[in-house]
Amino acid sequence: MDKKISYKKAEAEPLQKETASNEIRLAAAGELFVSILARRLKRRTVLKGAGLVATSPVLAWASSLLALEQVPADSESALQFEAITGSGADQVIVPKGYQAQVLFSWGKALFSGTPDLDLQHLEALLTPQGAALQGKQFGYNCDFNGFFPLSQQNSSQRGLLATNHEFTSEALIFSDWPGYDDPKRADFVRKFPAMVTAMKAAHGVSIAEVIKRNSQWHFTQDSPFNRRITGETPMELTGPAAGHDLLQTAADPSGKKVLGTLNNCAGGKTPWGTLLTCEENFDQYFGNLEGLESLAAKESPNQAKLKEYAALHGRLSPPRELSPRGWELVDKRFDMAENPTEAFRFGWVVEIDPYRPESTPKKRTALGRFKHEGANVVVGPEGRVAVYSGDDTKFEYIYKFVSAEAYDPKDRAHNLTLLDKGTLYVARFKENGSGEWLPLVFGHEPLDKDHGFSSQAEVLINTRQAADLLGATPMDRPEDIEANPVNGKIYAALTNNTLRGLELEMLNGRQIVGSVDDANPRGPNKMGHILEMTEDSDDPAALIFSWEVFILCGNPSDPAAKFLTSLTDSVVGPQDTYFGGYTSAARISPLASPDNLAFDQIGNLWIATDGKTHGLNLTEPINNGLYAVPTAGKERGRVRQFLSGPKGCEVCGPEFTPDNQALFVNIQHPGEGGTLSQPLSDWPGGHGRPPQPSVIVVTKTDGGKVGD
Repeated sequence: MDKKISYKKAEAEPLQKETASNEIRLAAAGELFVSILARRLKRRTVLKGAGLVATSPVLAWASSLLALEQVPADSESALQFEAITGSGADQVIVPKGYQAQVLFSWGKALFSGTPDLDLQHLEALLTPQGAALQGKQFGYNCDFNGFFPLSQQNSSQRGLLATNHEFTSEALIFSDWPGYDDPKRADFVRKFPAMVTAMKAAHGVSIAEVIKRNSQWHFTQDSPFNRRITGETPMELTGPAAGHDLLQTAADPSGKKVLGTLNNCAGGKTPWGTLLTCEENFDQYFGNLEGLESLAAKESPNQAKLKEYAALHGRLSPPRELSPRGWELVDKRFDMAENPTEAFRFGWVVEIDPYRPESTPKKRTALGRFKHEGANVVVGPEGRVAVYSGDDTKFEYIYKFVSAEAYDPKDRAHNLTLLDKGTLYVARFKENGSGEWLPLVFGHEPLDKDHGFSSQAEVLINTRQAADLLGATPMDRPEDIEANPVNGKIYAALTNNTLRGLELEMLNGRQIVGSVDDANPRGPNKMGHILEMTEDSDDPAALIFSWEVFILCGNPSDPAAKFLTSLTDSVVGPQDTYFGGYTSAARISPLASPDNLAFDQIGNLWIATDGKTHGLNLTEPINNGLYAVPTAGKERGRVRQFLSGPKGCEVCGPEFTPDNQALFVNIQHPGEGGTLSQPLSDWPGGHGRPPQPSVIVVTKTDGGKVGD
């Protein structure tokens, strides 16, 4: 989720045979999306009747359990809750008639032989004993949630909840932490080396059994399914890149075994019941690129290889000197001069089987290596599966993987191999409302030896550079990309891009131009937007698609901006808003920085936010929250705020039970902006306790469906 941790970035480092076609310019390798948006006429789309459901692609795992419902195009509203007003209070707020219950918090022991984390003695995490305990407790900064039923008959009452743990907030954990850009952090790490082990254990994934009893949700401690996956858990690299030289290390000459997963942001679920967890900002854990470049500059038998490694790292811009957390001072696999290929083993989608706690997680290299935000699965008419994923960085791309073989609901063993064979595509958007999926396939010009690639493995390891060469469309931080289980359309959250409109030369290892003109109106894009995409023939394996803007986020009542009810060729200002054509600004909740997305049974879109809200120009600043909006009917585009989070938090991971009577939501990094000694928040415990990232579950007090 593109956390702003300061460190020195890598300078642009081209591949060995860079030509003019490598450059990312407006007219060359992918026109910036805002320039296309300015010329795009809005196309209104509504549901076309009940027959659409049977032929549309659906979210496979969820839809196999949901009884999908249709909303007539002329219905007044598909949502029946009273919108809350945005708040800056240090609490979770939900509408009247709803209740929010904390289900898990950081440090909750998953096993009875382990104590809960002692919030009054967090210094224990600086010791080997505390670090060992953290690996058996619920992890930090929870992001994605995935609910996996444990029985078909009771699918919404008992299941496994898989939760990602994206990163750690050391300033909220250790009272003497100097800061991510303070040189003294090196002294802190050297003095307390066990903290590195503890923080790696706080990353990853927690899987725990949950059950509903007496209208309340409970956690089953010591369930045989309970499991922690951390930054040290053994994993397997699979697919076309597995075993390649770039993935081999001294500790793993096979190039197929790796320890841990990091910066697990959003994710997805497969129709065969596995979790897809995504490694996003993994680059921040690696340091000393400058040391690697120094070695590459010296004559040696390995000089050519070292130059190649240093160049390949440039497109993801890891820290040149000390990393923000300084792990490389203790664990040399994070030192790029010592282990120049270790970072290539991160940035993948990891498949985990929650029903088999003894199974080895698999890093699926066929899905490409970049800063994955999510991985959401759709099954096509012929059974092939598509996995949609955004690269959550300014001016990066939207991707889709399509499996070579079909999903077989009767053969789980076969399905567990589907993500190793197929084609990865990247999106190019056109101004006429169409788009195309460009295949990232070695041997197809320009992905060939003349442009620095010698195999499909190298295309996948250096996915960004390959997408650059194909001329994909640079986007405004593409985050979650979800399929609507009712209308089959694909919705993409573009969180924001504050660099849009600036005079840029180099960004993340390649040339780019981001200036604003009449064709590039929304810059800077402080508040983000949401796209609605329709695959050709409603087939997720299609090579072409159509698109339209669903929402241009912001404050529809901002007197300094225009509230648009249609999109035309006229200039769109940076504060102007558009909400699916809905015409009453007063009935829309202000919305900024859409991040995670989810759908309920009837196709309403739920939007979790992560970003600063000062751009909304409200009288008082508000916290991040959760919003809901119909995608069809008379109230298409009417956004209503459903939940407000505590101070400093990001709201993420919305996940419904199949019956829609419970909604799991994550409160990540409450209190961000404060420190342990000068806190901004004490949620959820109150009374001055340290803030704890937590999973909450929201239900209706009358037991009905959430949002109904």
